[in-house]
Amino acid sequence: MPPGAIMMARRDEEIFSILQEYSACDVSDALLKLEAVPKGGTCYAGFIADIVLSLTYQKHQVPFSPSNKDVEKQPKIIGYASTVKFMPKADLSPAESLDGEHGFPPGTHWVDHTEADTVVLLDQPENQKCAVLGGIMASRMKVRGAKGAVVNGRVRDLAELRGLQFPVWARATSTVGTGAEAKAVLRNVPICIQGVTVSPGDILFCDPLEGVVVIPLGLVNDVLELMPKLVAADEKVKTDVSNGSTVFEAFKKHRNG
Repeated sequence: MPPGAIMMARRDEEIFSILQEYSACDVSDALLKLEAVPKGGTCYAGFIADIVLSLTYQKHQVPFSPSNKDVEKQPKIIGYASTVKFMPKADLSPAESLDGEHGFPPGTHWVDHTEADTVVLLDQPENQKCAVLGGIMASRMKVRGAKGAVVNGRVRDLAELRGLQFPVWARATSTVGTGAEAKAVLRNVPICIQGVTVSPGDILFCDPLEGVVVIPLGLVNDVLELMPKLVAADEKVKTDVSNGSTVFEAFKKHRNG
């Protein structure tokens, strides 16, 4: 490994270690102030809505609840994003799906292109009933060294996934295999989910309690610098409110109005 790669790896470890000390809410608070939003637009602060930690990664199969102790014990999964885009099975695949950079050349399977040390984002077309991730695919991802998977869609083979102890965040479940409706067509392309764009190399911050937030690569250093200041200010607000202050006055004092 060249010296530059070693330095980058150390930098990555430092970034992920610092981020582990914060919650997804802390990240979104920072992004709310940092993200550029077109006039009249909405700032989603990196939040990918309605994606939750699959029950398969918990020690016991229990209903999800933010207060559930099993969920609280699960670690955050933080890593650089790699992406896989699915489309309806019957649709014509884009030309770039055959190239070596963004597609899956003939004679290969999409999951065999999984990149080590990434959090893999799978993007499924809306309103499909099949799953795009199951036991075999998750097993291959784990062998390939992925940190986990975020599925903007459905997963299946829950008992197998639970046995793998491979962290999966997903929108819903299914009993139906991918081949019924979907096919993987592109990899490492930007994915837009309900107004939030995830580009390859962005950081996916997967919080068992709070959900999934994406940190654009260009804003990582700014987020790391701003978060401690915002968290410290909020601690002062909480103290003042607990001591009888109004929220208005506490915000004015510690959040600069």
